[in-house]
Amino acid sequence: MSLKTLFLSLLAVLFIHGSSGANILAVFSCPSASHLIVEMSMAKVLAENGHNVTVITSLKPHVTHKNLNLIYVPLTEEERKAYEASIAGMAERDNSDLIAAVFRMRKELLAMFNKSRDVMKDPRVKDLYENKDNKFDLVMVGYFFNSFQIGIAQKLKVPVVLVTSMFQSDLFNPMLGDIQTEAYVPTMGISLEQGQSMSFGQRLTNYIFLNVFKLFMYLMEKDNANYYEELYGNDLSMPKYEDLNKNVSLVLFNSHGLSEGPIRPNFPGAIEVGGIQIKEKPDPLPKPIADFLQNATDGAILLSLGSNLKGAYLKPDTVQKMFNVLSKLKQKVIWKWENLDKTPGKSDNILYSKWLPQDDILAHPKIKLFINHAGRGGITESQFHGKPMLSLPVFGDQPANADKMVKDGFGLSMSLLTLEEKPFHDNIKEVLENPQYTEKVKAFSQLFRDRPLTARQSVLYWIEYVLRHHGAAHLQSPLVHMSFIAANNLDIYALLICIVVISLLIAKTVIKYSYEKITKKSKRATTVKNPKKVKSK
Repeated sequence: MSLKTLFLSLLAVLFIHGSSGANILAVFSCPSASHLIVEMSMAKVLAENGHNVTVITSLKPHVTHKNLNLIYVPLTEEERKAYEASIAGMAERDNSDLIAAVFRMRKELLAMFNKSRDVMKDPRVKDLYENKDNKFDLVMVGYFFNSFQIGIAQKLKVPVVLVTSMFQSDLFNPMLGDIQTEAYVPTMGISLEQGQSMSFGQRLTNYIFLNVFKLFMYLMEKDNANYYEELYGNDLSMPKYEDLNKNVSLVLFNSHGLSEGPIRPNFPGAIEVGGIQIKEKPDPLPKPIADFLQNATDGAILLSLGSNLKGAYLKPDTVQKMFNVLSKLKQKVIWKWENLDKTPGKSDNILYSKWLPQDDILAHPKIKLFINHAGRGGITESQFHGKPMLSLPVFGDQPANADKMVKDGFGLSMSLLTLEEKPFHDNIKEVLENPQYTEKVKAFSQLFRDRPLTARQSVLYWIEYVLRHHGAAHLQSPLVHMSFIAANNLDIYALLICIVVISLLIAKTVIKYSYEKITKKSKRATTVKNPKKVKSK
């Protein structure tokens, strides 16, 4: 091969590679920062690898990149206050009754849906499909019960991938297919040690809760159908709402079943990318935090109750008790606190900050304990970096997350609503001074990291796989396209029952007929044998 030919070949390869970036639309409108962190982590992976990603969001993301184009539809002041009041209300009440909490969540979700519907009505969003000059190759939808937003992929006539901060559960059956797992896959309210089976009582609880959840999902689907009709009902080319889920190519879950459990059968379209928000190499810490940790000769504690639960939502008495304990520790404490003009108190060992690079701080070797609210993102980051925990769960999936974390041996948990100084102090000392918690979570960290592709590599590979194969319809389970009757073989069972019933009726008729024939023959034989006896009568 001549040098000229080789040069032209290399130039062609470079040109093809440089022009291979896809145009991807990401609908991340849920006004929850914890969800957006996971979703934007996936968008950033794609942007860093040459894809152009247009992100629709109602919150300002921390992630930026030259290939990320933001359509920002912020919460109004009224919406922001209502959302914060909702979170504050959840922080003040007992949320241990899961069934009641699930149905309260429906009201809170409707407020989120209203915002997501309004986002889809924004002129900039409508222009994405009304302006024929706009070309997209794929839509990603940040999923939190908001199936109606899948409609925009149908408007653009492109494949759709759901991305979620949740783990896999039965609520994804319409997109993936339904496998009966009630007997051995625990739902949100039940936590088990790895490899352990549910007891009879747990299976019964699991069955009841799953059916209650199915009722909840039925109501949510009705709400979704109404929103879909409001947005797209006038377009006769759009599919029926109940057919939307049949067009989902993949679901990317924020979980890793091999290490976290529970073990369950799976479909090719279910891809686990747990830990996607965690950097493979942590960024340098801001100087005030780096200097503070540098002087932590006895180690340090990170205290963060997440992006939604602000310090102002907590009872002042609870905050004071927490400060009284933390200010007397020999360890340094980094405390996420939003109002720096009104902190819980002053202490040389406490550094307050409105916003924290949580993942980067947890990666620091001086951090010895993470006090958290048992949000899924925080627990995942702590597990990845091998840091033991003390969880203070409040609402949603947090109590179940905390319970599982304790069963796995990674730390302790206690109620934030009923927090008292002595138990809080004793639990901190126990996790800090008992090495078993650190040993177990560090062993888990190795297991969690051991996978053929990292979370980032998995996102990139599978999104590009769907792009290469124009939606990758071959990944879908036939169950998605089958009716309930066909998927459960109810028509076959009905046929078999009919055959059995007809066979029994035929057998009954044959037996009856045979019996009557035999009886008549027997009577005739008796008559012929004793003619006088018959005559005398």
